[in-house]
Amino acid sequence: PKHTISADIKSKIWEIWNLPELEECNFTHFQEILEEDYNIKISYTPLSNFLKSKGAKSPRKHKKTKSHNRRQERPSSGELLQVDGTPHQFFYNDTKEYCLHGFIDDATHQVTGLYMCENECLLGYLEVLRQMLTDYGIPQCLYPDKFSVFFPARKQKLTIEEQLQGKTEPTTQFKRIIDVLGINMFPASTSQAKGRVERLWETFQDRLITEFKLANVHTIEEANIFLKTYIKKYNKRFAVEPKSEESYFIPVPSYLNLDLLLSIKLTRCIDAS
Repeated sequence: PKHTISADIKSKIWEIWNLPELEECNFTHFQEILEEDYNIKISYTPLSNFLKSKGAKSPRKHKKTKSHNRRQERPSSGELLQVDGTPHQFFYNDTKEYCLHGFIDDATHQVTGLYMCENECLLGYLEVLRQMLTDYGIPQCLYPDKFSVFFPARKQKLTIEEQLQGKTEPTTQFKRIIDVLGINMFPASTSQAKGRVERLWETFQDRLITEFKLANVHTIEEANIFLKTYIKKYNKRFAVEPKSEESYFIPVPSYLNLDLLLSIKLTRCIDAS
């Protein structure tokens, strides 16, 4: 039969499946690794049937989810980018959670930036913003949650400096930066509203442990170097063509110094004595 797997190939596949670094790998990811790293091309169904016949189980768990009406994705790239961070145990044999920050284009499903920190923070989002501005340009709109990095807490009051500047409501450093860039930003009320980035995190949580082990990545610093190249691999496989050829990304003006723009500004009082 056309889809019969030879005994030699079966033996090789089973040997690869039992490698320690592939312990957390699901069947779909394993199929990709076989083709990319071992030049073994095999359809998913016969691969899955063979692995199950040997008693193997895919680590991926499919959970039943409540159905809801999905928001229509934007037709043009750069029109809207979903923004979020996810804490997870990304490193094998390390029980500590680290936060992966990321932007994903709503129209093309392209990841425009990734950066890992110990916690979800302003630094992480500024580095992801830098990657997007450098590689793609300035988008029309960002769509994050109500995290305090993006929007001030309800009880937050105007500082004296803001009052002297004539501002009528408090803001955040991230918001001041994107205002300079002319980017709009509004918050998502629920996680389902930004389902594109939530599904992205499911994929990364499922795959990055294996990818990090294969690349011998064990620290945040190593992870951030690796992620710069992994973005290209992810986009090549999962990105789609937008419904419209028009792009809302515009080049960053030459007069803007990104190092200065994306810096964190703090106010301090100096003792005159």
